[in-house]
Amino acid sequence: MNLETKWLEDFVALANTRSFSASARQRHVTQPAFSRRIRSLEQAVGATLVDRSTTPIGLTPEGQLFLVTARSMVEQLSECLAHLRGLSMANEALDIVAAHSLALTFFPHWISRLQKGVGELPTRLVAMNVGDAIHVLREGNCDLMLAYYDPYASMQLDAEAFPSFSIGQVNMLPVCVPDTDGAPRFSLDDDSAGVPFLAYTQGAFLGRSVRMLLKNDPLRMRLKTVYETAMAEGLKGMALQGVGMAWIPDFCIREELASGRLVRAGGTQWDIPLEIRLYRCSLVHKPGVEKLWRQMMKLPRDFLQA
Repeated sequence: MNLETKWLEDFVALANTRSFSASARQRHVTQPAFSRRIRSLEQAVGATLVDRSTTPIGLTPEGQLFLVTARSMVEQLSECLAHLRGLSMANEALDIVAAHSLALTFFPHWISRLQKGVGELPTRLVAMNVGDAIHVLREGNCDLMLAYYDPYASMQLDAEAFPSFSIGQVNMLPVCVPDTDGAPRFSLDDDSAGVPFLAYTQGAFLGRSVRMLLKNDPLRMRLKTVYETAMAEGLKGMALQGVGMAWIPDFCIREELASGRLVRAGGTQWDIPLEIRLYRCSLVHKPGVEKLWRQMMKLPRDFLQA
């Protein structure tokens, strides 16, 4: 028999709510995904546990019997893990997921600054796109998530279930290489010229912010996409080769701007402000994370802001 712990937790939630949609929201997954997990549990135990013919749904006799075991297993496992985590809290590494550009450039500076306020902080960092990072956080498969925040984004997190700290304000700047006179080779402010555009792919979070800026602006008609990637570092590399212009977070290109290898391709009206936030899931009770969160709430703001 191959049972996953999350299936047992799903079943207990369903027994409490008697609703697939309510349980899916509680477990922070889509209803189709939640239904598939309940089906997988039934297949694993070899019995129909849920009576889907009634509203609200009920449990079959087998389901009522299994519920006693499921609740006991979930409670015992939770207590055991809490005890083990408590014993190892001092040396336990925090699992953090972060957007690619944040992991490469922002995180090292920010975490070193944070440690001045909270002390040694062992971490494991995994870089991924924002959509995947949100999914990992919702599933309880990481301790913290470092991500851009966009109030207009389609993937919002419930503030009560996923509390967050604002840890940075950044701007996405339109940049390109300079010409021989130091002026931008590709200028957004020159209405007469087309502009080779280095773009984020459709699913990239930063790409949505750029599309929102250009949505109702005639500039979008002058941009000719010549390259696409999901990662800001990839766009920076192509911009440095003189292939075109791109919007890149300012912390990714500080050295290149300071040295003149990249220059602004337009005025400040083309800047895109973004906020960086650190998220946790309040439904996952891990002593090390809760301790860190309490410490962060007591720190001066300059320790949280990178």
